Amino acid sequence: QVQLVESGGGLVQAGGSLRLSCAASGRTFSRYAMGWFRQAPGKEREFVAAINWRGGSTYYADFVKGRFTMSRDNAKNTVYLQMNSLKPEDTAVYYCAANQNLALATMTGQYDYWGQGTQVTVSS
Repeated sequence: QVQLVESGGGLVQAGGSLRLSCAASGRTFSRYAMGWFRQAPGKEREFVAAINWRGGSTYYADFVKGRFTMSRDNAKNTVYLQMNSLKPEDTAVYYCAANQNLALATMTGQYDYWGQGTQVTVSS
């Protein structure tokens, strides 16, 4: 089992940057593929990015390609989401998630563990 805690959210102007972190408990973090999702008010939770166990492969939703970068540091049990060129439509609660079975998964049901989320607000 793994517990996930996100941090790094906040209020930023359009065009700005934020770096989200997701710290995982446990000694088996490297066995988990990780993902970032987001949920805006009144909308369903949607896939943002995913990374495989060792961090050698990533996959992004089309709407963040070229702006967001996901990475992981297994020695620190942490995954990151660097968000650049932020837009007001990126405003949402951002969640990290973990699963042991499927790398680069894009569906919420494919993940076993979730963090509590961190709020990102982008002002125009």
